Order: sequence, then structure tokens, then C-alpha cells
Amino acid sequence: MPASPPWYRIAADRGVLVRAALTGLGVGTLLTIVNQGEAIQAGTMGPGSALPIAVTFVVPFLVSLLSSVIALRLERRSSAVTTALLEREIAAINRFPGQNPNPVMRITADGLMTYANASSAPVRAGLGVEVGATLGEATLSRIRTAAAATPPGTFEVTGGRRTFEILSVHIPELGAYNVYGTDVTAAKVVARFPDRNTNAVLRMSPAGRLTYANAASLPITRALGLEVGDPVPDGLLGELQAALADPPGPPPEVPGEGGRTFRLTPVLIPEFDFVNLYGTELTAEKAIDRIPTQNPNPVLRLSRTGRVTFANPASALVQQALGAEVGTELDPAVFARILAAGDDLTQPTLEVEAEGRIFRLRVVSMYEYDAINVYGTDITAARQVEALSAANEQLLLNILPSSIAERLRGGETVIADRFDDMAVLFADVVGFTALSARLSPAEVIDLLNRFFTMCDELADRHGLEKIKTVGDAYMVVGGLPREPGSDGVAPLASGPADVADMGLAMLEELARFRDSAGADIEVRIGMHAGPAVAGVIGLKKFIYDVWGDTVNTASRMESTGVPGRLQVTAETRERLVEAFELERRGIVEVKGKGPIETWFVVGRR
Repeated sequence: MPASPPWYRIAADRGVLVRAALTGLGVGTLLTIVNQGEAIQAGTMGPGSALPIAVTFVVPFLVSLLSSVIALRLERRSSAVTTALLEREIAAINRFPGQNPNPVMRITADGLMTYANASSAPVRAGLGVEVGATLGEATLSRIRTAAAATPPGTFEVTGGRRTFEILSVHIPELGAYNVYGTDVTAAKVVARFPDRNTNAVLRMSPAGRLTYANAASLPITRALGLEVGDPVPDGLLGELQAALADPPGPPPEVPGEGGRTFRLTPVLIPEFDFVNLYGTELTAEKAIDRIPTQNPNPVLRLSRTGRVTFANPASALVQQALGAEVGTELDPAVFARILAAGDDLTQPTLEVEAEGRIFRLRVVSMYEYDAINVYGTDITAARQVEALSAANEQLLLNILPSSIAERLRGGETVIADRFDDMAVLFADVVGFTALSARLSPAEVIDLLNRFFTMCDELADRHGLEKIKTVGDAYMVVGGLPREPGSDGVAPLASGPADVADMGLAMLEELARFRDSAGADIEVRIGMHAGPAVAGVIGLKKFIYDVWGDTVNTASRMESTGVPGRLQVTAETRERLVEAFELERRGIVEVKGKGPIETWFVVGRR
């Protein structure tokens, strides 16, 4: 036991001296005030007062110094005794495990094995460490995790043919872990003992000789003509050895008595150097498999890990689309799509395509067989019909407004609707007859197609309905009900302002069109707003058209107009004047109507 330091070293300690000085100063000052206060106040202190005052300061200083020395010596002596006792306990602990018949080891917090008794040799072999060596990080992590659990957890280590349950106990005072092992080999063997198992269990030696078969395995042994002590047939033995070498691979299947089928899964029991063969009856599963084989539609079966275990002949294209071969694992991304479809209770399907064929796959979990069935339906024809239907629908909508097309599909034969406020616009290419005489027919069609396509885009942009083209003239209207958008809400019906905007946009776009087309063309545009009738006429090559005086007036505004200008009537000008700048043209003689005051729309205010 280490000796306590001498008193004079303690007394010379700076902290002890400071504490004693502060005590002497404080107590001495207080006592001086109490004993000499009146003399100090009256100024009557003489030379004889110096000694008593000095004693008043010195005595508390000495008392504090002495008490500190005594207290520190006692404290350090107690600490030395405690340390000596702990060292003796550690020495006793180190001697005790050596006599323990069970494995005992000690490992420092950083993984160094500092002690191990003789009984721990199999455990050390299983851990791959000896005294003086450091454990691997994975093993040390298991020891720490087990010790931190409440109650302390355990884990198993195999050494040779024996299995040990490891208990780890943290000892903070030593900064180490005590590791205790218990041999559980016998318990594990008993747990595996298969006499009462209702499923087939057989056992063979590493050399391939049958050493055990429980009662439930009789259909297998009888079908194979085997008895305990007989060698396992060479072909079956080779398959069992291959399954042992590759556990994820498919185990062999064997026939059973009465037309039954079993799967034999081999499991090596290293503790006793034999192989257990666990039999699973597949008779019902095989019967189910035979039904999909005859199915003209694709049928596949997958394991829960994504392995393809069955595919009927009709599923060749589906296998190609999925990249699936029987006995192989599906690509993780493909398997994830199948699992996601199976989790969708409302629509557990997905679609795949191969060689131009489209299949809808329905995913069904077969919990009874721990499998997933995938049923395919060829929907190529249905998709082709949908595509044709969509093309026909688009063609119809290129001719008629969708609301009119819907009414025709609903059986209406006469469609005529009156609109009290419809804006009609006509645009005509100036000098088209002379222009077409200079161009080839193909060039004329190309020019008109590009011009009318530009007009169609402007009509869509402004929410208007194109009615028709007649020669080089283009007719568009505003005021018809508009179709609902993607949110199901129909925009407000277009009006005269939208039509005027399109007319001005046509004049603006025409400048760019002339540059790209390389043709110097001009257009006259006329517009009028008022009541009109719209509907479908005829049984063949029918079109949606608009009639009425409003249409005739709009046509006259175009034919009497000026190239590069948008001309409107005085009535239409009243509808536009708040939002547009207009320029008065004056009186124009209009066929069938006489003199009419007209205006040019210049632009937005």
C-alpha cells in the first residue's frame, strides 16, 4: 500500500496555505473589531495592543492549516486502502475462472483479450482470437451490444462440433468485459431431433448412407426402396451434395409412394457430422402447376425472393419482357414493380411489351404456397382498338366541336342552336388567283397549308372555334360554349374582344409568315358580332356551320376591306371601343345592305 505524503508537504501545498491565510484574515479581522472596536473608534490604542491583535490573526491561520493537513492525510490513506483492496479482488478474480469448467474470458473495452481460462479454447477457436490478440470489430460489436442489453443479451459461437451461448457482462471498474460461455450443443441437437415431426425427416452420413428416417418419411423411403443403412442412390446423392454447396439453389425433388412428390432440403449438422434431409410434400402444388400448363394465357409463379419457379408454355413473351427464366432471380427493379402491383388492392396489375405484343399482368399472392402467381392477358388487340378509336376521335374533333360530336354520338340527327351573341371573322388572301397562277399546285397547297396552320394555332390560343376554309378564305367564330379543361371547369365563352385579338394577331404573324414563306401575300380581315344559328347539316361529308345576317355582314366587311387591316361595323365598334383603339374609315357601300359606316381596329388600348 503506498504511504501517505508527510505533513510538511501537505502544509506547504499552495491551496492549503491560501485557505489558511483567508481563514486567518477573515476570523482575525472579525475578532479585532469585536475586541478592539471601541479603542479603534476612540483612537486610544497603545503599543500594547499590537501583540493581542497579531495573536487574533495567527491563531485562526494555524488552526485552519492543521485541520487541512489532518483531513488530507486521512483522505489519501483511505483511498490507498481502497485501491489495495480492489487490486486484491482483481487478483482473486483472475485466479477464480481458471478453475471454472465453463469458458471464461476477459476483454478490454478496445477489444484486447487479456485473460482466458483453459475451458474457453473452443470458444477462442470459434472467435479466431487468443490472449494478447485483439478481436475483430464485428465480434467486439456483438459483445458490446449483448452487454448493453437489459437483461444482458447472448449470442452463439461455434467451435469445432460444439456450440456455445455467450453472455457478455460489462465491468466498468475494470474497463473490461467478462465473457462467459455455456455449451448448448446437446440442447441444439435435442431441438433438432425429428421423431415427432409430422413432416418427413431423414438423416444421412457425409458418405451418403441413410442413417435415420422418421415415420412421416415412409412414403419416400418406400418409393426409393431405401432402408436405414442403405446408401442413397448416386443421382439423388449428387443433387443433395450440390444443394448443400449452393444453399440458395433449388433442392432436389423425389417421388413418393402413391404418386406423391416431395422436396428434400439438406441441412448439414456439423456438431455430429451428419446431414438432415427435411421433406416437404409438393403433391398439391404440382397438381396446381399442371393446370396452368394447359392454360392458353401466360402464367408464372415466383418465390417471395423473386425467383421464377414456374412458367407455362404460353408465357414465353412475358418471360422475355420480364427477363425471366425458370430457376433464376428476377432483376430487382422488375421484381419491385411486381410487388408494387400486388400491393395495389384496387388494381393489382402492370403492363409489359415484347415483340409488339402487350400483356396485362395480374399479380396474386399465394400465401398457402408462399409464392406469387402472375397471370397474363394479351391486350394487344384492345390497345390497337383504343389507338384507332383515339385517332377516329381526334379526326372527328378536327371537324366538329367536341360538344357537337358528343351529341351526334348520342343519337341526335338534327343539331341547330341559336346564339344571341356570336362574333364572326373572315380572312382572305389578297390576289390569291394571280399568285396561284405563278406557283405549281404543290406549292399552292403548301402555302395555304402553312397559312391556315398559323390561323389554327391562333384560334386555339384565343379560345375560338374554326368553322371552315373556303378556297383561300378562313372563317372563325367566338361565342360558342368552350370545353372543360383538365380541372373539369369550362372557361368562359369567348367574345368579340377575343376575335378582334385574333384578327390583330393574324396581321402581326403575317409579317413573319411572309419572311419564312418567301411569298409577298396580304390578307383582308372583316368582323361582325350579333345573333346567329349554328348546327350540322347533311348526312355525308357533313360539317358544323354558322348561318345568319351576322355571318353575311362579317363576310362583307372582309370583301370590302383593305389589305393589312381589320374592318368592323359601327355596331361591333361599340362592343370594342372600351378596350381597343379604332380608326374611322367612313361610309362603305355594301352589297345587299347599302351604305354602312365602318371602322378599322388599330390595336389594344
